[in-house]
Amino acid sequence: MLVFVYNADSGLFNILGDVAHKIISPRTYPCNLCAITYSIFGMRHEWEQFLRTLNMPYEFLHRDELKRRYDVEGVRLPAVFKKEGAGLAVWIDTSAINSCRNLDDLKQLITNKLLFYNERPAYWMY
Repeated sequence: MLVFVYNADSGLFNILGDVAHKIISPRTYPCNLCAITYSIFGMRHEWEQFLRTLNMPYEFLHRDELKRRYDVEGVRLPAVFKKEGAGLAVWIDTSAINSCRNLDDLKQLITNKLLFYNERPAYWMY
């Protein structure tokens, strides 16, 4: 399972603040994962279509939800984690996500990581 984690907290007021931040000062918005995958109207259709092609389960969390659900904190966000068993490991880190300039870059990053992950030997451990 892939766990996508935004560098933002959950809740209505936080979401409204994030939308306002994206509109007023998009260059200073602290979550490139959200900035790339969401417009002010919701999740981008192209991103939703891409997610359906992953052929693996995934979930989206905010940083406060990551702490509550997996007791993970102190990790730079945004990030994508790989869940295996009860544990999470950073699979795509903040710098890689922040290097993406657009949705195509992010999709290519994930596709490349999946290709590498699926081709590695079964004994490969994190």
